[in-house]
Amino acid sequence: MTGAGDTRSVGETGPVRVDAWVWAVRLLKTRQAAGQACKAGHVKVNGGAVKPAQQIVPGDRVRVWVNHRLHEVEVTRTIRKRVGAAVARTCYIDHSPPPPPKEILASVPRRDRGAGRPTKRERRETDRLLGRAP
Repeated sequence: MTGAGDTRSVGETGPVRVDAWVWAVRLLKTRQAAGQACKAGHVKVNGGAVKPAQQIVPGDRVRVWVNHRLHEVEVTRTIRKRVGAAVARTCYIDHSPPPPPKEILASVPRRDRGAGRPTKRERRETDRLLGRAP
């Protein structure tokens, strides 16, 4: 008899589709979003861009760019079904860089909502600040 705590699908060690695994370990919210991220090149396995059907096995390193943040994980167990967050964390080792401090995020200049497009002068100033201007 299977119950809510049944984790038989967690103990798998065979190959699993990368889009299904990324969704199952809760790096992305939906399976569709995982497939689209793979197609857009936001998911890489062992340094190379992959299609959603690419198979992964324990030991592979998966990099996912989601919500303007890089998640780099090493696969320790493969699963096909979505599981709870506590169980999902046991399926990978997180090698992600730490998020930037809030002070840096607060210092990024932002335009007021509804202020429209930047003028040519503002674009040139922005380019100068970012080091893109000659």
